[in-house]
Amino acid sequence: MHITRRIWTQLAIFLVVSAIAFAVMAFGYIGLPGLLFNAGRYTVTVQLPAAAGLYQRGNVTYRGTEVGQVKEVHLTDSGVDAVLSLKSGIDIPSDLDAQVHSQSAVGEQYVALLPRNDTSRPLQNGDVIPVWRTSVPPDINALLDATNHGLEAIPHDNLKTVIDESYTAFAGLGPDISRLMKGTTSLAIGARENLDALTNVVDNVGPVLDSQTDSSNSVQAWAAHLAQITKQLQSNDTAVAGVLQNGPAAAAEVRQLFDRLQPTLPILLSNLVSLDQVAITYRPDLEQILVLLPQGVAVTQATIAANVDTKQDYKGAYLNFALNLNLPPPCTTGFLPVQQQRPPSDVDHPDRPAGDLYCRVPQDSPFNVRGARNIPCETRPGKRAPTVKMCESDEDYVPLNDGYNWKGDPNATLSGQPIPQPPPAAMVVPPAPAPPPIAAAYYDPATGTYVGPDGRLYTQANLAHTAQHLTWQAMLLPPPGR
Repeated sequence: MHITRRIWTQLAIFLVVSAIAFAVMAFGYIGLPGLLFNAGRYTVTVQLPAAAGLYQRGNVTYRGTEVGQVKEVHLTDSGVDAVLSLKSGIDIPSDLDAQVHSQSAVGEQYVALLPRNDTSRPLQNGDVIPVWRTSVPPDINALLDATNHGLEAIPHDNLKTVIDESYTAFAGLGPDISRLMKGTTSLAIGARENLDALTNVVDNVGPVLDSQTDSSNSVQAWAAHLAQITKQLQSNDTAVAGVLQNGPAAAAEVRQLFDRLQPTLPILLSNLVSLDQVAITYRPDLEQILVLLPQGVAVTQATIAANVDTKQDYKGAYLNFALNLNLPPPCTTGFLPVQQQRPPSDVDHPDRPAGDLYCRVPQDSPFNVRGARNIPCETRPGKRAPTVKMCESDEDYVPLNDGYNWKGDPNATLSGQPIPQPPPAAMVVPPAPAPPPIAAAYYDPATGTYVGPDGRLYTQANLAHTAQHLTWQAMLLPPPGR
């Protein structure tokens, strides 16, 4: 038989491919060097109380990833030792627990390595995981036997009834039960992701429960009051029913009222909102007014009804007519100079002078104690100043003088504060012309004749000595016939 060169080439290629495939299977998939010579691996012994179905070549996982296999399982005097062959290059903390689990209901046990921390040294060749750090699943045979004995203890007819009723109860609820199981699984996954928060809640729920225990009396009182309110609602059932029946109609009327007020009500509410900052700023003052108002009303009532239920004829407040004239004297410091003061007889209305005009004497002076210099600063408690600018700044109030300036310039000061001064001489308004003299008419008391401003002679009989019934009322009335 003659074999051609082409066939020899094909056979050589087939042998090379087969050799490569065998090498990949032996070294990559089977891990033959590790099985035969333990190359790239190290062994760790796990002490178990029982084999629990663990077998040779079972998987070993670390954080859900396969990291080795069970090399052998053999009996000892105190239990079972499982020798694990682990891959090198994967650092597994030595402070861990080893648990035997089952991948399915038919077996296929594997070893799960669960580290307690990631700061301990890695596992090394020859390490031993003691039995008190391991666990095995319960024996399925004992569980099945116990279930069988439990079912045998139940009468057959009753067990059939339970099964039939269970079918009737859950028939057709497969999708709902499926959603319930999925929701429960999602809830469990969420609880697992928020395990630290749940643990914190469990750890700190003690003080909350203690507060409930400490306030048990308050809770009981609240329950008693709630029961009383409920009883009152029950006794007034007719009135409550009337409110519920007439409530929608009343609400409709209120809505119609608001609709009719639509053009003006929003503007009013927006204007009220503008008072918000003012109310917030003056909140302490409003609170003080509300606190002192009842006491002030009581004092006023006591003053008005000072001698009620007494034998005195006069009922009412006591009055004191002691006149404290010019005590204390008026404050003239800080106002316009004398040259700029207007006479009280003027009836015009000029613009307000520039500058701040107020009594600029010491704040503890008896002059004008309720003046602008003693206005409390709302945003700076304890500080008093005449202007908002001075309140908001670090500047302190400085008086012009002590106010006892009975002669000279009342605004004489060394503090340098600006005070309105008289205008320059060129701007001084000339004084108004003097009014014409008052015309006087002399009369003869014997005859009652007098000369009027027009130079004519007049006679008024009631001015003569011979006038009868001359009274002050008659002097104010015109003579008869005129």
